[in-house]
Amino acid sequence: MKKIPKTNVMRILDGAKIPYQCYSYDAKDGKIDGISVAEKLSVDPSIVYKTLVTSGASGEHYVFVLGVGDELDLKKGAAAVKEKSVHMVQVAELLSLTGYIRGGCSPIGMKKQFTTTIDSSACGKDILVSAGKIGVQVQIRAEELAGLIGAKFSDIIHDNME
Repeated sequence: MKKIPKTNVMRILDGAKIPYQCYSYDAKDGKIDGISVAEKLSVDPSIVYKTLVTSGASGEHYVFVLGVGDELDLKKGAAAVKEKSVHMVQVAELLSLTGYIRGGCSPIGMKKQFTTTIDSSACGKDILVSAGKIGVQVQIRAEELAGLIGAKFSDIIHDNME
């Protein structure tokens, strides 16, 4: 197995002495959505989490970490961060705001540490999040992630009422 080059996310985790497992996948086919990533890594999609960046009515930015198969409930997200409303930032803003591009956005090591909320479904799990580069993921205990970035847990996903 070829060695995965260290990303800034991995260096931050190493510096904080937080254990993690590193995974890589081939992204040449352009399939970088979370469900495709789970398939490529042969892992249950319920442990793969995405990082979404939003802007609140106040102009502040917020980060939400939730399962790749879930949809952010904007009202629940706004309530979790005590905002009137939140909306997704434009993809074009992502790099200048976070230092990351779409598909490689990690809740760890952003240019600025924004208020972050992790969906409560992650509690007690080892979850996979982006290692800050497309094609690389890190698996970390959700509580360790929250402690590192000062995140809190809250129910932020859209209820799928069939």
